[in-house]
Amino acid sequence: MELDLLPDLTDEDRAFRDRIRKFYADNLTAEFRRAVRLTTWTFCEFEYGRQWQEIRHAHGLGAPHWPVEHGGCGWTANQKIIWELETAAAHPPEVMRMGRDYAAPCIIAFGTEEQKRFYLPRILSGEDWWAQGYSEPGAGSDLAALKLSAVADGDDYVLNGSKIWTTFAQFANRIFLLVRTAKMERKQQGITFLLVDMDTPGIEVRPIINIAGEHEFNEVFFTDVRVPRRNRLGEENEGWAVARHLLLYEHGGRIAQSAAELRRRAGWVRQIASLESDGHGGTLLDDPDFSRRLGLLEIGVEAAGAAAEQLIRMSNTDTPPGAEAELLNIRGRELDQALTELAMEAIGTTAAPDQRGARFVESDMPAIGAPHALMPMPVFLAQRGATIAGGTPDIHRNNIARHLLRGHP
Repeated sequence: MELDLLPDLTDEDRAFRDRIRKFYADNLTAEFRRAVRLTTWTFCEFEYGRQWQEIRHAHGLGAPHWPVEHGGCGWTANQKIIWELETAAAHPPEVMRMGRDYAAPCIIAFGTEEQKRFYLPRILSGEDWWAQGYSEPGAGSDLAALKLSAVADGDDYVLNGSKIWTTFAQFANRIFLLVRTAKMERKQQGITFLLVDMDTPGIEVRPIINIAGEHEFNEVFFTDVRVPRRNRLGEENEGWAVARHLLLYEHGGRIAQSAAELRRRAGWVRQIASLESDGHGGTLLDDPDFSRRLGLLEIGVEAAGAAAEQLIRMSNTDTPPGAEAELLNIRGRELDQALTELAMEAIGTTAAPDQRGARFVESDMPAIGAPHALMPMPVFLAQRGATIAGGTPDIHRNNIARHLLRGHP
């Protein structure tokens, strides 16, 4: 995405832009770029995301969007937009962000001073990595139906139950949880938000291997797990307010990056089509039907990019994204799925071999076939869940109707 959002850059803005560009040019090594190319779902291999967060922190860029008093950069609105756009253009490794971008804003908004002093520096430096304990069997999109119980016992809560689809829990040393502390008239009541150490006795992590053959998701089981009551974030039985605050960041964040990723995806499909035969001496780009379908998706991508630019212009950079960003989130995920489906159609049977061993950054396993045939199948498989991750489209549309159409908070 070009910097056409800021046509009248000041000299200070240009100097800032050049500094950000130099940071990416100096630090995005070939290994990091390969980790990005081999990413099928959201996050790159954990070790490269971990290293990238350390590099960002060492350059004072660990969490620019945080308040200055907690380690943020205190940038102007223009500088924040420049950072977003240059980051989208550079395409660095996607860091496991549940701590930095989800838990931290909630700790800042609802935490005690002691909690802020303890947790925030560790998130910023990459010392702590957080998993998100929201979804449960039977309580995914209907999050308020959760049943993981937390019974008060002296100075502790005793937890029993489970969470599911817990991304990168195998790497996390902490997890934030929504738990049921009381049964009340409304299911959104009686929920509490807890901050939990993953090495607490009674916690068990079991892997879920996705259809691309990768271990990104997990089930996490809690059996008589004792969590100090001081680890509660916000008031007991009032955790739904914390959860809603977090979901504003999850459902509508990364506007510029998401738009840039869609454009990259469309370019990737076009490149694949330019290398695949149409069976008549040309490439798939010469096939009228394929070109028409790709062109329609590219129009959708450009429309999503224009909407993203409008949202960035309208947004207050110091507050969570609004419901308009959630609408863009729905459309972007639909387009991404359609593009990966078209990529699979373009590559055909040459994508069939299972080449998981060749998809690691340090792998010495040679890929079978042409280089462009390695990733379409795993990306296609991994992206099948894109429209339900973080809530189904119906849940998002309900949120949009409440916030935009009816004007309810």
